[in-house]
Amino acid sequence: MQTPSKVGRYPFLAEPFHCDFSQHLFMGHLGNHMLNAADFHSSDRSFGMNYLSSIHRTWVLSRLAIEMTSMPRAYDKFFVETWVESAMKYFTSRNFKVCGEDGSVFGYGRSVWAMIDTETRQPTDILQVHDGLIHAYVETEKPCPMASPSRVRMTERARLVRTLETHYNDVDVNGHVNSVKYIEHVLDLFPLDWYRTHFLKRFEMAYVAEAHGGDRLSFYREETAANEYCVRIVKHVGMREGGVDELVEVARSKMEFVNIC
Repeated sequence: MQTPSKVGRYPFLAEPFHCDFSQHLFMGHLGNHMLNAADFHSSDRSFGMNYLSSIHRTWVLSRLAIEMTSMPRAYDKFFVETWVESAMKYFTSRNFKVCGEDGSVFGYGRSVWAMIDTETRQPTDILQVHDGLIHAYVETEKPCPMASPSRVRMTERARLVRTLETHYNDVDVNGHVNSVKYIEHVLDLFPLDWYRTHFLKRFEMAYVAEAHGGDRLSFYREETAANEYCVRIVKHVGMREGGVDELVEVARSKMEFVNIC
């Protein structure tokens, strides 16, 4: 049996109902395609979700950064390439490249993953799986010309812009709010007309804690530079003395836009 290569390349289609009013793929659906490519790649190399579930382990996304120069249009066929850049005891870095059939590059992605025990929900040693097999697939030479996920810094100037409850469609196979759902909720904080004049060049998510179906989430937004916004997402976990909500941070996001007209 042939040993899989270090880099995986997977075909996708920009289905029209996964595209926005401009006929370009939603960022959330691109994120889904990246996560699917990551699962295909890890499963083909014996450290994917199906195998991990049999030993009560699973991958969880810790950080994600996507940087695009353009987005696939409706009906475009494109590829997501993915590879593991590094693997340590508790975290692994995985990169992505999004390209068209003609070889043109739409953009890149960088991500950081942890492995947790599905019973205790605590981090577990990645290198214990198949005696560190993941190291055989680390690729350090393939370029990914974008900055790594940064620390999302915010101040007290951030203002509450939305509060919502999570429901059935927010929850994934791991039993918590899906990573991509956060992306969709954050991008919905901007009005439709904003996207008529702005292109989302770079998007980052830093996942801090789990949220679950039925949790109430609040979104605090701050403009940190021209066309740059950061969002802090918190969940409501109870009430403190004096009737003040007790909040726990679950994620942060950073977006960089460019003017398109």
